[in-house]
Amino acid sequence: MSSVDTSIPDEIRSVTEEGDTDRLSKDVIFELLKNRRRRQVLAYLLENEATVTLGELAERIAAWENDTEVAALSSDQRKRVYVALYQTHLPKMDDAGIVDYDQDRGLITLADNADLLVMYLDTENHYRDRWDRWYASLSVVGAVLVAGVVVGVGPLALAPVAAVSGLVVAAFLFVSAAHCVVNRRRRRTVDDKLSRVE
Repeated sequence: MSSVDTSIPDEIRSVTEEGDTDRLSKDVIFELLKNRRRRQVLAYLLENEATVTLGELAERIAAWENDTEVAALSSDQRKRVYVALYQTHLPKMDDAGIVDYDQDRGLITLADNADLLVMYLDTENHYRDRWDRWYASLSVVGAVLVAGVVVGVGPLALAPVAAVSGLVVAAFLFVSAAHCVVNRRRRRTVDDKLSRVE
């Protein structure tokens, strides 16, 4: 008797039966994310951003799970992950519209609903806010320029303090405006994704 769960949860089954494939309930999202192998499938597909084969995916996940290189995997380690992905995880993810899984050809790509799960993952590819670096860099450059004018270093000795200070303030205004625009776009994107979560 196999210990692999091949049943499709009612939440996922209802998504595919109702035909509303661009929306997912939180129950479906968390059902999909509760399994580490499904999270690893997402992480690998996000990392590669291309169609991958089932064999390639199974090898990579088996290597992660066994903390080894792909070349060092045994056939049992590969087979165990391959069978679980083939029979259980990929069909569930395909039914929910997270991946496009061509079972006959063994090809997997991210699907439209994948973005609804990505925002719950902490992956390297997930957006990281780095505006602090822009503000810190601008502060250092601004301080060096103003100090150079005050002390009279090189060509900065000819520039008026008010002009350089005004330039630094204008640069901060520009970076702050850009930060606001980016945050507004990101907020709209997140709101759009959340509107697809029931």
